[in-house]
Amino acid sequence: MLAGGVGSRFWPLSSPGRPKQLLALVDDNSLLGNTLGRMAPLAPPERTLILTNASLAGAVRALAPSVPAGNVIAEPRPAGTAAALAWAAHEVARRGGGDALLYCVHADWAIGDATRYQATLREAGAAAAAHGALVTVGIVPTRADPGFGYIQPGAPVEGTVRRVARFAEKPSREAAARMVAEGYLWNSGIFAWTAAAFLRELRAHCPQVARALDAHPNDLAAFFGAVTPVSVDVGVLERSASVLVVPGDFDWDDVGTWAALHRVRARDAGGNAVIGPVHLVESRDNVVHAEGKTVVLYGVDDLVVVARDGITMVTTREQSADLKSLLDALPASVRERP
Repeated sequence: MLAGGVGSRFWPLSSPGRPKQLLALVDDNSLLGNTLGRMAPLAPPERTLILTNASLAGAVRALAPSVPAGNVIAEPRPAGTAAALAWAAHEVARRGGGDALLYCVHADWAIGDATRYQATLREAGAAAAAHGALVTVGIVPTRADPGFGYIQPGAPVEGTVRRVARFAEKPSREAAARMVAEGYLWNSGIFAWTAAAFLRELRAHCPQVARALDAHPNDLAAFFGAVTPVSVDVGVLERSASVLVVPGDFDWDDVGTWAALHRVRARDAGGNAVIGPVHLVESRDNVVHAEGKTVVLYGVDDLVVVARDGITMVTTREQSADLKSLLDALPASVRERP
């Protein structure tokens, strides 16, 4: 489970010490806790590895007490998903052998149907084991979203499993609409493979990571110090001919902005998605998050309102996707509050 990242897209609720994966954004549980619960039927806590930033390791262990402390791997520095998954595969192979199956997921997603999600991962795992392949889950799109990467399914393999024809980076809105019409899938970042298969493809296609792993197989700090950062998509998947895709037909969202919470939270009769002590009158389609403060909205629509520890942020759902511009304009005394 990848649980790093200290993004600012959920300011003022998030901070470097409290990033979104540690927050209760969808319901009363943290995104990390929700992910652990969904994965438990597939891999119990004692067989779960969590890779996170060194600065977050203590907070992650506190939120995941069922996971052995030694299974929380503290990355000394951010080095991209290829490095994180390479170390994870290496560690799993060391503990359980090269044939051990890995499910690779992120800790900051919202999943709407855990049963279908688990069934899809089982299908992906079976394909990975049967074909010695790297298997990715491509989400069946519900809209033409330019914020996601896309996967073009290729030749059929068996059942719903197909080869990957190509990966496409985040497209324009017009190109996204064409891709959805042509049957492309969203690139979710959900993977299944055996440790041996991933390490094989890593050594064949991603020397900037493989060299560091081979040079420092028993030294986490030295490996992360030596490795060249690269994403697993660019470093391995886009270069490999052994990549398959399984369609995932379940609600999935990467919860990338405050506006995304309007899709993943429960909504009231007026379409408002709220957490905390909130009262709304003649107001529709708002996202409101209140911590310790009562928030009242009257006669407004399509807003994002976040109240926490003496700061209240108000913006529109549309503008909430560009919080970087807001943060750049704020004094550090406001922007960098813990």
